[in-house]
Amino acid sequence: MKADPQALVFDAYGTLFDVHSVTRLADSLFPGRGAALSQAWRGKQLEYTWLRSLMGRYDDFNAVTADSLDWSLESLGLAAGARERDALMQAYRTLATFPEVRAALARLGARRTLAILSNGHPDMLDAVVDHNELRVHFGERVYSVHEAGVFKPDPRVYALACTGLELPAESIGFVSSNGWDAAGARSFGFAAWWVNRGRAPVERLGSPPDAVVGDLAQLADLLA
Repeated sequence: MKADPQALVFDAYGTLFDVHSVTRLADSLFPGRGAALSQAWRGKQLEYTWLRSLMGRYDDFNAVTADSLDWSLESLGLAAGARERDALMQAYRTLATFPEVRAALARLGARRTLAILSNGHPDMLDAVVDHNELRVHFGERVYSVHEAGVFKPDPRVYALACTGLELPAESIGFVSSNGWDAAGARSFGFAAWWVNRGRAPVERLGSPPDAVVGDLAQLADLLA
């Protein structure tokens, strides 16, 4: 592991942005069912990215997110019209950051380049980055799998960061709250830090993270 990488590349959803911040809206639309809808939606969203990649049938993250929402609504027996569905989809463009994100990025970016590498479609990513005023940390270094036409953890996705940053893999550190994503990045050749917000066990994928932290503030303590 390179102890002090030249650049840190962050996953977006679940790492910087709280995907379950949609729960309040979901609960206002479907009282008492918001948490269940958010959990089902996120789980199916990830599942569909993996299945599409395995089938060699890429659809952008807007489409994946919409399909997984429709499946989740039906599976929970929730009747949603166009208004409710559009509101939930729009919520992915205004997800909240986790509380420590802004301060941690300021510390981590003081001595190195920061970037994002995400499954999100470029339009979705630009919207949520700008909504949360994080452009100051990332500039135009917001990379989407859309360019590769396949989702994480395909190695072609991680290679996008090398190309965009013009750095070899060994000069890049990758940060994700998804254990499988950290494993994919480590397998590719990045140093990988897993933000284990849910205190889950390490994935048995043969590529353990270089370090595990509870949140980005702890990562800043390690690297800033």
